[in-house]
Amino acid sequence: MIKTKTHIKSNFSPLKKNNLGHLKIATAGSVDDGKSTLIGRLLYDTKSLTDDKLEAIEEKSRQRGFDYLDFSLATDGLVAEREQGITIDVAHIYFSTRKKSFIIADTPGHIEYTRNMVTGASTAQASIVLIDARNGVVEQTYRHFFINNLLRIKNVVIAVNKMDLVDFSEEKYKIIKGEIEYLASKSEYKDQQLTFIPLSALQGDNVVSVSENMPWYQGETLLQHLEKLDTEDISDDSQVRFPVQTVIRPKIATYHDFRGYAGKIYGGDFEVGDKVTVLPSLTKSTIKSIHFFDKEYARAKSGSSVTITLNDNVNVSRGDMLVKVDEEPTITKQLDATICWMDSAPLQVSQKYYIKHGVNDAQAKITQLNSIIKTDFSGKTENPSELALNQIGDIQLKLSKPMLVDAYNQNKSNGAFILINPKTNNTVGVGFINPPLIPRRGN
Repeated sequence: MIKTKTHIKSNFSPLKKNNLGHLKIATAGSVDDGKSTLIGRLLYDTKSLTDDKLEAIEEKSRQRGFDYLDFSLATDGLVAEREQGITIDVAHIYFSTRKKSFIIADTPGHIEYTRNMVTGASTAQASIVLIDARNGVVEQTYRHFFINNLLRIKNVVIAVNKMDLVDFSEEKYKIIKGEIEYLASKSEYKDQQLTFIPLSALQGDNVVSVSENMPWYQGETLLQHLEKLDTEDISDDSQVRFPVQTVIRPKIATYHDFRGYAGKIYGGDFEVGDKVTVLPSLTKSTIKSIHFFDKEYARAKSGSSVTITLNDNVNVSRGDMLVKVDEEPTITKQLDATICWMDSAPLQVSQKYYIKHGVNDAQAKITQLNSIIKTDFSGKTENPSELALNQIGDIQLKLSKPMLVDAYNQNKSNGAFILINPKTNNTVGVGFINPPLIPRRGN
């Protein structure tokens, strides 16, 4: 409900009132690298576990004959997970410290659940990649590191876990660090910031408290590092995009002239007075007001869900997009994209799907499968016949209608899409749009 009689002007986004900020983190790693144990240890050492949860962990650990607390039980929620001691589903864990609030996506390590890892990391602002110090860099490490690069996650922590099982060896840590740095040098994404932390999730070394067993490591603990990450700096700061979710026309006589456009701001910020273009009509106007529930703001930041009014009575409908003048995305029916395939039935050329891009959808046809990308950065397999489950490849699509898109490396929110099987309604692929984009007039 909009109460236009309340005029509280502010330069702060309605979603940025919490001075602590909140950080969304994805975890990744091979099977048994200790992701769930690490998260459980974070919860335990920050006193974020409830008494009943802690009692349940203590009881279950005793039943299993452990002389220690099995912290993985804090996150493994499915019966199959608890019985097998593995993670299958993506679990989201919430906790806070005095400095920051956190949302952690605990993702599976098995190769058959790579699609779950992509899902969990798709909205992450930072990532923790765990490596078992005994095993070093393995196949899943390559895959998870590649996905972090593909998703352009800027801050990545390489957590070398189980250091207690290699006698806290500095040499072993340096070997793993060197291998990851070599991988990073082969990546096209050069803005990534890597932080290496040797730790033991089971014993708590360098998780929350500084380890006395590794005096050769002079860096921060995992929690200290995460608390220092600036959520403002790692958010998407590209050109502003405002896809319209719905048009608000209150059926109240007092507000019979009110016409607002509700949605979520992506990329940049909007201010009252900004000159905007309405797409796809290309009509222009200026922002008259920005509302959040019963308050009015002078400015709204990226990530804010708001209602915007314009000075001119232009035609705006659900699926349209407001952007700043001279910052228009491409209007196109042809896409080059990198896709993570999530279906047991392989992707093949000439197959038809539904494409979901923001609030818009259309029919899409795969016109070409260019290559399968090797996740160890060693190259591509050119002109394959199909793309199988959990493989990543480059494709070309033809759409049934024009869409307003950006390349993913220029705008994450407007450069991603999903493909849906029209027969099963299953999501079969997640795509990331590649440059260069072909404009509408080129079709």
